[in-house]
Amino acid sequence: MPRIASVAVFCGSRAGLGTTYRSAAKELGAELARACIRLVYGGGRIGLMGAMADAAIAGGGEVLGVIPDFLQRAEIAHAGVTELVVTGSMHERKQLMFNAADAFVTFAGGLGTLDETFEILTWRQLGLHDKPILICDIAGSAGPLLGLLDSVVESGFAQPAVRDLYEVVTSVPSLMDRLTRLEKASGGEAALL
Repeated sequence: MPRIASVAVFCGSRAGLGTTYRSAAKELGAELARACIRLVYGGGRIGLMGAMADAAIAGGGEVLGVIPDFLQRAEIAHAGVTELVVTGSMHERKQLMFNAADAFVTFAGGLGTLDETFEILTWRQLGLHDKPILICDIAGSAGPLLGLLDSVVESGFAQPAVRDLYEVVTSVPSLMDRLTRLEKASGGEAALL
């Protein structure tokens, strides 16, 4: 099977407190470029999104930014990406990012990151795709999310198999190691169109 060539990363339009998250976002952007894996992301020039895109661009990587028209000013659309697509809605943005990616990475972020993560997990649970989903737990940032997923299972609102929908990695090197060993999923994508 073909290797993962394009990864959608869900991450914050804010940088978070301290320098840990920004440093990790820069490291991820640079490593994706080095591995010749295209970055698909939310299209912003600020926060973790911007830091990651800047590092990927500086490393000679291919970067696809996808941003809704109403967020162009708020998230300051990144003019330096390989390709910037402006969509009419958040739904269109998520669909385009899904179509462009072979795998998904959840990084530190806010409500938008959580929204994207839950939607892509739900689509996989429903059998609409079988693309890999990796949750990158930088400095424990994913702990509350993982706790919530465990709570949903333990409360009987989801089967334990929900935990098989995603993998958890704890650093950019472990994330890159996993990405380079994954293969593209086949089938399922057409169900979302």
